[in-house]
Amino acid sequence: MQVQRAVIAAIEFQPGVPLVQQIVDQLSVAINQGGLPHGSRLPPIRELSDLMNVGKSTVVDALDRLRAKGLVVSRQGSGHFVHRSSAMPKLDAGPDLLPQDTLSVVRRAVLQDNGALRPGAGFLPSSWLPADELLKAVRGTLRDASLRMGEYGVAAGYPPLREALRVKLTAIGIEVPVEQIVTTANTVQAIDMLMRLLIKPGDTVLLDDPCYFTMHTNLALHGAKVVTVHRGVEGMDLEAFERTVIAHRPVLYMTNNSLHNPTGHSFSPAQVYRLLELSHRYGFHIVEDDLYCDLQQRSTPRLAAGGLDNVSYVSGFSKTLTANSRVSYAVLAPPLAARMIGLKMAAGGMTSELAEQIICNMLSDGSYAKHTRRTVDRLYDSSNRVTRWLEEAGCSVSSLPHEGLFIWTRLPDGFHAETLARKGLEIDLVLAPGTLLSKAPDACQHLRFNVAHSDSSQVRERFFRLLDTPKK
Repeated sequence: MQVQRAVIAAIEFQPGVPLVQQIVDQLSVAINQGGLPHGSRLPPIRELSDLMNVGKSTVVDALDRLRAKGLVVSRQGSGHFVHRSSAMPKLDAGPDLLPQDTLSVVRRAVLQDNGALRPGAGFLPSSWLPADELLKAVRGTLRDASLRMGEYGVAAGYPPLREALRVKLTAIGIEVPVEQIVTTANTVQAIDMLMRLLIKPGDTVLLDDPCYFTMHTNLALHGAKVVTVHRGVEGMDLEAFERTVIAHRPVLYMTNNSLHNPTGHSFSPAQVYRLLELSHRYGFHIVEDDLYCDLQQRSTPRLAAGGLDNVSYVSGFSKTLTANSRVSYAVLAPPLAARMIGLKMAAGGMTSELAEQIICNMLSDGSYAKHTRRTVDRLYDSSNRVTRWLEEAGCSVSSLPHEGLFIWTRLPDGFHAETLARKGLEIDLVLAPGTLLSKAPDACQHLRFNVAHSDSSQVRERFFRLLDTPKK
């Protein structure tokens, strides 16, 4: 016990840091380094309080945190004892059960923050996010008396957020009452629920090519037959699109209307009119994924603005505000909205009212609009710089320049995108090969670059280094 008392009495406190945190940090080091031996008994709470010259409540709080970390255990009637997990036998790591093909490995690397450079990522880097505004919104939400921590919240979503979204939607021509807006945890969840409600196994679904890589997987889980339609910087050949519709009789067409991922194309008024006319004539529903809408420089028409009888609209904030917020929403015809709310409740898809209130605060105080305006300007400048160095590397840009988050790039002759992506992982450079997004024969000759992550001398240097290696 004398050893324990000496170690604890030696704790020195620094100004500006909470006492509880300092006690936890210093005792954690002492336990992990063996200064407080595994299994040894700590002095009673009153004595700990005297040794460190702090209040008993501070000691109790620190012990609770150490217990939560697995460094201290309490025994009824006996006190607290050191429990150093490293004293327990370590088990060998089991086999890696995840797929090891190139696309699976790259897909995981794109999503995982392990310190690598990620020009292939699908979201903004942390340095581009409005950290101060987010923190202010979080603090304001936690102080708000309307936050109900012990409740599930409204099934359709936090009502003030839905009202703020209603106002936001009017700016892009979508006029709907709040009853037709349903929040979801993310856009993939919204699309997945729509798939459950709109298609059955064996139905045909049209999908843009290229498109977001999870869509093929999601549709396969629903038993859908997927038919792809080519989408380029000018959109698509709508005469060929109609022939595809006649040949396959789809029940659904899923598309990015604005700032298509990865080409950056947005449908023109004439294209929107034609697509809506075809959907009515041939009886297929359209799911309009508008996740990048707030990154547009110039507004373009939305399919949902023409009515929601055969269009469902999905959007969210993961690409513009924070990938970790996971707040999205769907705008639906009244019967479909009612069915989605029922499915949301039945399938345990209730959304976090805490996260929804944070987003609502940022929409309401104007900080979100200011952030997106700054981001659009930064993307324009970064796109110019990244385009220049890609062209210096011998690549050609296959997307609309200067707008949106992505640059769809064709590699110099002789290079294979998956080979480069594999080699890139060896130097902590995570690329997105075209085969992640496209089934087209030439997809292996393309890479998708995230403008915000690629505007870096380090990314440029490492990519040039890759191109200096043998081509295949």
